[in-house]
Amino acid sequence: MVASKRLVVSCFLLVLLLAEANAQGLKVGFYSKTCPHAEGIVRKVVFAAMKKAPTLGAPLLRMFFHDCFVRGCDGSVLLDSSNNQAEKNAVPNLSLRGFGIIDDSKAALEKVCPGIVSCSDILALIARDAMVALEGPSWEVETGRRDGRVSNINEVNLPSPFDNIAKLIIDFRTKGL
Repeated sequence: MVASKRLVVSCFLLVLLLAEANAQGLKVGFYSKTCPHAEGIVRKVVFAAMKKAPTLGAPLLRMFFHDCFVRGCDGSVLLDSSNNQAEKNAVPNLSLRGFGIIDDSKAALEKVCPGIVSCSDILALIARDAMVALEGPSWEVETGRRDGRVSNINEVNLPSPFDNIAKLIIDFRTKGL
């Protein structure tokens, strides 16, 4: 139990760090006029999904990290390619789960606010809401990201789960984190 709380706190700090690194031009409530119920719509989809499959919380947070670490928080991990050369096809991303929740959230938003909310913001909101659904920490999500249009398997340079702390510090410094 203590280890899982430490993991949640560590993940929370990581998400805050990643969000801060990408925060230029972002603000809390970005969609307050163009799609005022955006966050509530995403939250509803996430809570329903987490009720059915609570083990998706960590994978959703992991997907957000994988997205942010490669090209910034631009949703590029969500993109498909016809020749399987997108980020999601890289070995570290083959085990990502929860893409359906992003699709369901986007579909729900498109019914109310077509073409307004970016997939990269949806992923950021989902990461937060998945933690909240698991009774973990909550935080305000700065939104206003624009979706990336490039997703390249060769750019996936995530830290290895076997890296020691010195290597991880170098990797994060290289990314400006």
